[in-house]
Amino acid sequence: MDKLGGVCLNKGCIPSKALIASAEQYNKMKHAAAFGISLDSKPVYDWNLMLARKDKIVSGLVGGIGGLFKSHGVDHIIGSGKVSGKNEVTVTDEDGKETKLTTDNIIIATGSRAASIPSFPIDGKRILTSDHLLQLENLPKSILIVGAGVIGCEWACMLSMLEVDVTMVEMLDHALPMEDIDSSKLFERELKKMKIKLHTKTKVEKIIPGPDGVSAHLSGGKTIEVNQVLVSIGRAFNTEEIGLEDVGIKMNKNGSIKTADDMRTNIKNIFAIGDVRGEILLAYTATHDGTVAVDNALGEKVKKNYLGVPSVIFTHPEVASVGMTEAQASEKHTLAIGKFPLRALGKAHAENEIAGEVKVIADKKTDKVLGVHVVGVHATEVIHSAVVAVNQGLTAKQLGSIIFGHPVISESVMEAAHDVHKMSVHQPKKK
Repeated sequence: MDKLGGVCLNKGCIPSKALIASAEQYNKMKHAAAFGISLDSKPVYDWNLMLARKDKIVSGLVGGIGGLFKSHGVDHIIGSGKVSGKNEVTVTDEDGKETKLTTDNIIIATGSRAASIPSFPIDGKRILTSDHLLQLENLPKSILIVGAGVIGCEWACMLSMLEVDVTMVEMLDHALPMEDIDSSKLFERELKKMKIKLHTKTKVEKIIPGPDGVSAHLSGGKTIEVNQVLVSIGRAFNTEEIGLEDVGIKMNKNGSIKTADDMRTNIKNIFAIGDVRGEILLAYTATHDGTVAVDNALGEKVKKNYLGVPSVIFTHPEVASVGMTEAQASEKHTLAIGKFPLRALGKAHAENEIAGEVKVIADKKTDKVLGVHVVGVHATEVIHSAVVAVNQGLTAKQLGSIIFGHPVISESVMEAAHDVHKMSVHQPKKK
């Protein structure tokens, strides 16, 4: 990639959230009457203007990184890099000219890309990855999304808000299968309200592109006809042709780079960070990895700390979590669980966004917060008070004793923490 910022800034987090924000704004305008606002005419969106806004945001942030590099005296060399020795990197520019860089330490941060398999012949026209969607000239009338994980569900909600007919197919039992089961079920109910068709426990056997659309053959004999298909089945690691084998860097079985908790590979002065390590494929854990690697390269002794890493999913409604799911926690703990519905919050009604709930999972003996799961408006922001609770080992009682502002959506975390002990006063009394 020839632009600063990597996948997150150029093809992932930022451009997709810019488009999601546009779709949500359009969706709010369609429901303006609920806020006492009458529009002279029906709102109309312009996909190309949305793309232009997205590109402007990305361009500004890419330039910002360039400014930071200049401020801190960081040299930026554009080209294809290859580890050509334990203390050497060779960079080849677009004209084929090679530049050899000698260095004390090397940090590999080559990231990941959308995964593909032979049965889904991605062509960028009928069969797409999320990269293609970011540059699509026109939205289709209908789309099939293969995979109901984070990326698939975010795109499903965004496209549905823009009146695309969306169908999703997921091999596992639920959408967002890595989240807590209650969050997945609640989110699936919202998908149904949005008229997004979801087929779980189903496999796409074959995709056949045609002149006017795509035929997708599913397990069980069902066939779906759509204009386009988004393949969202995970990520592959960018570890090929960058010299890893030449210097003897050890790899994991899935093609990622094997590292210790200090981000070192088996070669002491060569580090790897982010997606390419194959552990947690998130931009913000990659940033954490980077600080750990740099600190160790400069002589400190630091290890990663993934305690309390949040999951933030920009669907409609949003989904967020931290710590263990109920299923994970129940394997080693006796649980006490508190819940609080967003529809009991004044702020949720004020925003006309009452779908969702907060779930707090605690150890019944110690009261320690083991996990928190949020579905609803602003969930990706609300979760961070719970992140602190999990990271710092707070009890449900301590989390509930914190004074939250009012009226805010975050109050739901406090109420759910109180509900662990059946002390949430803004719910009917529980026996």
